[in-house]
Parts: sequence; structure tokens; C-alpha cells
Amino acid sequence: MRQPDSPPENSLNSLPLHTIDLIRKKRDGRALDAREIGFLVAGATNGSIPLEQLSAWLMAAWIRGLSREETQALTLAMRDSGEIFSVGRSGKTAVDKHSTGGVGDKTSLIVAPIAAACGLAVPMISGRALGHTGGTLDKLESIPGYRTALTLSEFETVLSRCGASIVSQTPELAPADHVLYALRDCTGTVESPGLLCSSILSKKLAAGLDALVLDVKTGSGAFLRKQEDAEYLAALMVATAEAAGTRTVALLTDMGQPLGRMAGNWIEVAECVELLRGLRPVGSEDLRELSLILAGWMIHLGGKAETPGEGYAQGNAALEDGSALRVFLEMVAAQGGDVTVFDDMKRFHKPGATLVLEAWEGGYIAAMDTTALGWAVQRLGAGREKAGEPVDPHAGIEFHARRGARVERGQPLATLYASNYELLAEPVELLKQAIHFSSRPPQSVLLMGRVFTRAEAETHLQDAIR
Repeated sequence: MRQPDSPPENSLNSLPLHTIDLIRKKRDGRALDAREIGFLVAGATNGSIPLEQLSAWLMAAWIRGLSREETQALTLAMRDSGEIFSVGRSGKTAVDKHSTGGVGDKTSLIVAPIAAACGLAVPMISGRALGHTGGTLDKLESIPGYRTALTLSEFETVLSRCGASIVSQTPELAPADHVLYALRDCTGTVESPGLLCSSILSKKLAAGLDALVLDVKTGSGAFLRKQEDAEYLAALMVATAEAAGTRTVALLTDMGQPLGRMAGNWIEVAECVELLRGLRPVGSEDLRELSLILAGWMIHLGGKAETPGEGYAQGNAALEDGSALRVFLEMVAAQGGDVTVFDDMKRFHKPGATLVLEAWEGGYIAAMDTTALGWAVQRLGAGREKAGEPVDPHAGIEFHARRGARVERGQPLATLYASNYELLAEPVELLKQAIHFSSRPPQSVLLMGRVFTRAEAETHLQDAIR
């Protein structure tokens, strides 16, 4: 008896989709196509798919992994789940920077005004503290009056006037990510390369970027501690963003110690303003250097410099001539911030309790568990344990000695700031456990490691075993 012919592909594509079928498909290790992923994203956006089913699919995706094609489809579907922003009347090239997170990682406050001072538009959508990492929005909101929640119209106005604007994600941009990220955060499905990539890039690409620089952290304070995991994520994000039409590069940078000498909220803003004013504190030199490296790539990808090195030089000039500082102050004022607090930053800093932690032994600072240091900052009140909790703008830690420094017993290592003395005990113990001494100086660690351009990313992904 003659068997019936298989239905043509286009007839299968016309059949209705069912969420449970897609959960089973991913659970069994099979890849979803763009139509199926678009169906899931649409259901997350409009609420037609129950949260328990979305959670089940996310867990299946975390366990089975997403292919490059699935990651690309998920990124674009999430990007297109809401509005796509445009820098509009500014007519400038739109460039942004994203970091995977760290302790004392405040480069956004420096690179955004530098790039804007060099003629680019920087529409930067940032986040809040997550786990042991600090949040750019929390830092900026330590400036009295600074508004991070702007409408798209206000966002465009600030960009047109100042060249840079740093805001929170609006409800109109990538709304599917609001839903899926909240589910990933409470179902243990955050650390998946495909899900991380699509979440990060959907928000960035929805900002209408022409170019993007990615700062992927490695070391003891990084979100992904394994070098190979960080490299794979960097390559995947570059390839995915490039396929979506955005010029992209990823830099692997060290998070084996806090970046700069401050970790908190207001004290990090103050440190950035010092550098924007042209000051060069020794403990902030790595922050200045990394900011210029990142800004150099932004300026290069934005078409204002032939090479990243030339972009670095332009960025350095913007620091030295004060133009980057002017952009920063204009942006703060345009978003409601009180710029008079920068007239006397030490006087504005009013923590309720202060403690100087002295070295409990002598020797070289051999290593730091930077994640533990981040938790110490969080416990002081600079971060949050649950979404929506307030943070203390004046809490944090000032580090007086860096990795590799030789210190004597009794020498000040760090100054801790909190709202009251009861909050100091646990962070002190965390610091004592996190900072390790040695009789010999440690091997130096490069501030910047591998650089993934489009070509390097494609080669890495082809060679990676995933």
C-alpha cells in the first residue's frame, strides 16, 4: 500500500503552535526555529503564555543550550517585542558600551561623556545592582534629583542636547526581556550563554545602536569565572550583534580586584568626576586606563577615529581639555540632577558610620576574592538583596591598597562606610576572608586580555565545542 507523502514544509509552518510542544521539543534537545521562538516571545510579551510554561521552556533551554541560530532568533524577537529607539534629530552615530558587571565598575560614567565629547551619540540603557555587582543607575541616583526613568521623548531630548543619556530600561523597549529576565532570576536559569546574550543584546539593539563595545569581565569578581565561558559569551555576543547589523567588539578585562579605589554609589560617582576633572589618583589609574581603552573602541567603531589607538588619544584629549566633564555635567542637569553637589564632594558624602580597616598582617597583597568584596559592599547597604529595595547612596568601601602592594601590619587597607555601626561587622569579616597576603609579590595580571572582533568571534565559535 502506498504511504502518504509528507506534508510540504510551508504547510507545517501554517499549523498553529502550542507551548507544550515547544517545551517538549527543547527538552528533548531539538532546536526551535525563528517562528517558534517568535511565538514564545510574543506570548511572554502579551501574557498569553502562563509563567510556569515560560519557566519550563527556560529551564529546558538552560539545560539543553541554545544554538547560534536560536540565540539570534531570540535576540531579534525580544528586540522587536517593543519599540526601536532612534537618536533621531541629533543625526549622530549611536554607540554604546556594556559591561557584564563587576565591583567598582563605573566606566559608563566616564566613557559616555568622553564618546559624546568626541561627536557621538551615546544612548545608554543601564541596570541596577545585581548580586555582588554594582548598578550604574544606583550610582547616578545618588546624585540628588537625577532621573533615570525618562520617556523615549525625554531620552531623545537629552541626547540631542548633551550627546549622552544614561537611563533605565523603559517599558517600551524590549518588554519581553522584562518578563523573561524576571523568570530567569528566580528559576536559576541566568547563567546560560544564549539566554545571557539575547537578554543583553535585545535591550542594546532596541536602542537603535550603530556600534557597541562589550566589556566582558574575567577573574574572581566576574559573573562567569571560567575563562572559556567568558570567551564563548564574548564571541557569541559579537557574532549575534554583527549579524543584526551592529558593529561590535568585545574586550575581556580583569575583575580580579575592584576597578578603581571606590566601590559603592556616591563615592564611585565622586571618583569618576575626579578623573573627568583631569586628576590622576594612583588608586584610580586602572579605571582611567580601561575607560580610555573602551572609549577608544567606541570612537573607532563610531567612525571618528581610524584605529582604537587614535580613539584612545581623542578620548584622552577630551579628559584633558574638560569637554568630557562638560558633557557629564550637562547630562546630569538635563536629567534633573543637582550639579552643585560636585562643588564640594567630600562635604556631600555623609555616611552614618565610618571604620578604617587596618592590615592584620604584613606582606604583599597576593589575591582578592572580588566577589566576596562585592558582597561586603552590598552588606554595607550599597546594594540590595531583593528587587525594589532602597540602597544607601553613601555606603561603600574605599580601598587604600591594591593587589600587588606591599603593606605593613597596622597600615590602613580600606575605609568602610555605612548608615550605622551595626552594619560594619559582617563586611569587615568578609574583607578579612577575601584579601590574601604573601611574602612574595604576585604575578601581574593584564588589565585587558583578548579582543574579539567579528572575524575573531566567528573563528572562536567554529572551534568551540558546545
